Amino acid sequence: MNISRLIAQRYLFAKKHVSLLSVLTYISVSGITLGAALLISVLSIFNGFFTVIQGFLLGYDPALRVESIGGPVLEWNDKLERQFQEDPRIVEYTPFVEGMVLLRTRTTNGVQPYESKVIQIKGIPTDLNSVLASDDQQAFLQKLPLKSGVKELGVLDGRPGILIPEYLRAELQLEVGDEVVLLSARNMQKALTQISIPRTMMFTVRGVYELPYVSSPPPILLDISAAHRLFVTRNRISGVDVLLEDIQEADAVKTSFSSTKEDLFSSAIVLKTWYDLQKPLYDVMYLEKWGAFVVLMIIILVAALNILGSLSMIVLQKKRDIGVLRSLGLTAKQVQAIFIQQGLIIGIIGAFFGALLGLSFCFLQDTFGLLKLSSAFIIDAYPVDIQWLDILFIMVGTLGLSVLASWMPARNAANVHPARVIRYE
Repeated sequence: MNISRLIAQRYLFAKKHVSLLSVLTYISVSGITLGAALLISVLSIFNGFFTVIQGFLLGYDPALRVESIGGPVLEWNDKLERQFQEDPRIVEYTPFVEGMVLLRTRTTNGVQPYESKVIQIKGIPTDLNSVLASDDQQAFLQKLPLKSGVKELGVLDGRPGILIPEYLRAELQLEVGDEVVLLSARNMQKALTQISIPRTMMFTVRGVYELPYVSSPPPILLDISAAHRLFVTRNRISGVDVLLEDIQEADAVKTSFSSTKEDLFSSAIVLKTWYDLQKPLYDVMYLEKWGAFVVLMIIILVAALNILGSLSMIVLQKKRDIGVLRSLGLTAKQVQAIFIQQGLIIGIIGAFFGALLGLSFCFLQDTFGLLKLSSAFIIDAYPVDIQWLDILFIMVGTLGLSVLASWMPARNAANVHPARVIRYE
């Protein structure tokens, strides 16, 4: 029998009239319960938002991007393609050509006859069978949300097609069927060095798509063969977008490519996982989550200070009892353990009911959507995603603060001199 635990439970649960000590104990338990419930609820909501945004962005961002440094200079050959085909973790790979071009178009406002803008373009394969390793996977072009027009990038009536983002359509007042002229920096350089007319390419706007973006806006999309002609790159590409069976393997695939990049790739490359591609956004979301955790832990800290106060008063009130226990043979460590276990019991009760309350709220929110978003975007209610590692971290932190708050009163109780207390009290 653990005598220290038995006495600690009697101090807390014995029938007694309502006093200041019992009120402080109830406040401590209530504070810890409220703090733990809020922490579980708020962190689960932050996890829910992260999961929603991650799923939304991964609909268009690759799990891994292999990108050449210095523009479209990476040689796309059979050896490199076999590496992507033979890796069982890769279900889709899309080589692309990317770069900045000068776009020139005729405006409709009648003020300026022409308008020019530097814009990023991205050439992707339209022959989907050549880049798919699994027939049931959708390629990027198939998943692209189109607002108007068609996803046809081939040559029609002597003009290749392009897809433009919605923000650019609104800015330049373009419509499906309009023609635009693209001029690459490579052709501009050749015109200046060879003293000739710059070689431009005429494209027809075939469709308008809309994608949300965090930092850089979405590019103009065209067929990769047209991009090769525009940048004069032949079989050189800017990089490869890779879709994995499990995005959690992105770091492992990145490591395996990093170890063999000198043998596989003809130029310097940089490897970016899905997290690296949207790193500012994901970092901010993690910062907000753990910032909220620190702020809400203040509630538990206040409750822990109540534990310190109530146990300190118990030590003062029970000095004579402590002296008697010491005279009966209890050691100083056993007396100290009595009050530490009181704090631990308060922490366990508060953490249990807090977890029960927080998990119940998360279940109801996930099932019925109790808290609605003021302006619905993608979802109409606050999402929740319970991560058990967060729950464990909250429980350990709660119990740790409870034990820490009880350490000082417990030390004071252990330092009580039994003979002196019994003599004068």
